Amino acid sequence: MNPVIVIGGGFAGLAAGAALAARSLPVIVLEARARLGGRAYSFRDDDSGEIVDNGQHAMMGCYHETLTFLGRIGATGKLTRQRNLRVEMVDAQRGVGVIAAAPLPSPLHMLAGVLGYRFLSRTERVRALLGGMRLMTMRARRDSRLMEQTVERILIALGQSANARASFWYPVAVATLNEAPDRAAAAPLAEVLARAFFSSRAGSQFVLPRVGLSDLYTDDARRFIESGGGHVEVKAAVARVELRNDRVSAVHLRDGRRLDARAVISSVPPPSLRQFAPEPIRTLPGLDCFDTSPIVSVHVWFDRAVLASDFVGCLGTTTQFVFNRSKLTAQGNGNGRQFVSAVISAGRKIAAWEPTQIADRVVADLRALLPAAGPARVLRSVVVKEKQATISATPAAERHRPGMRTSIANFLLAGDWTQTGLPPTIESAVLSGHRAAAAFGHGSNP
Repeated sequence: MNPVIVIGGGFAGLAAGAALAARSLPVIVLEARARLGGRAYSFRDDDSGEIVDNGQHAMMGCYHETLTFLGRIGATGKLTRQRNLRVEMVDAQRGVGVIAAAPLPSPLHMLAGVLGYRFLSRTERVRALLGGMRLMTMRARRDSRLMEQTVERILIALGQSANARASFWYPVAVATLNEAPDRAAAAPLAEVLARAFFSSRAGSQFVLPRVGLSDLYTDDARRFIESGGGHVEVKAAVARVELRNDRVSAVHLRDGRRLDARAVISSVPPPSLRQFAPEPIRTLPGLDCFDTSPIVSVHVWFDRAVLASDFVGCLGTTTQFVFNRSKLTAQGNGNGRQFVSAVISAGRKIAAWEPTQIADRVVADLRALLPAAGPARVLRSVVVKEKQATISATPAAERHRPGMRTSIANFLLAGDWTQTGLPPTIESAVLSGHRAAAAFGHGSNP
């Protein structure tokens, strides 16, 4: 039997490959670059020798597909998980406000968490809970306004004050949608809230890698696929996909090789897809309509500890979240040093700055927010710009995100940008890969 060829070696592609290998189906995963990981990877910093992620990624207990994938390849031991949701939000003027879920059944756990959040007035807390419930009702009714309107417009319509939006809603929206609230579609946010905060207490827990992002899944996925008889290859750029009788018959690589294929699962973003896809796919309605949104990460080594928690959210600053990499991964903490990673999602203007300017801004933010950072000396900083980290999750993009099926029966689409009902996250990518793999049986084609 010819193999299913998966194009792309990120979360979506490796999840699809592992799911196929788990059923003993022949599979080949092709990655154009010299490394696996797609847009979610890590690398070794030359100066410090430590592992740095291209962007700190946080998962949650509701990431069921991702946790299934990591469990399948034997990687769940590389994660740390909160017992209950706890997020510290830091403001330079107001200090620290904590959203801490209680050890109660859902949704009572979130009721206690919101009611105890000191950055909202009592009225704002009640309105936030009521607003969340109304969003869930709109989602259940498939209210068209969620698809048509932005996060900002929906929240204003739900009576959320400027302070409630800035101090509570927007940090969640920007982090999960990687888009500004005045641009982001409301529907993906409603889906995140439903899964993360209104489904179960376990679903709201943060799940964080204890290793570099590449170490979390790429090698384990490759071993799993190859132990099942599959094959994973890097530096294997696809030139074109061959059709015969309106079905995929082979994949041609840029190095001249031709690989017979039972089917193809493409898990790459739209710009890469257009380079090799057959004509019916290249002209897919809306494929050219996707704008992208960046994620900027700044990794900073201080000469002393500046952050005690695993991570904190930042209010009123360019920096949005800061993660304690020394605590999470046991890196960069020799001789009292501390290694932290700051994240700026949807930072279009920031991504255009010079790296030194970005690093200076983040360090200034940390000094304003974290008292211990004031006298601390910066030993090193590394700025990573993922300028096309995700598609821009606007209402227009939501209307154009394609499903798994295409006009070519055995050419399937996967990737965080496809229509999964989720924003373009790791969970969306893995879900898409699993759905594509599920289309194949031992004796059937999709």
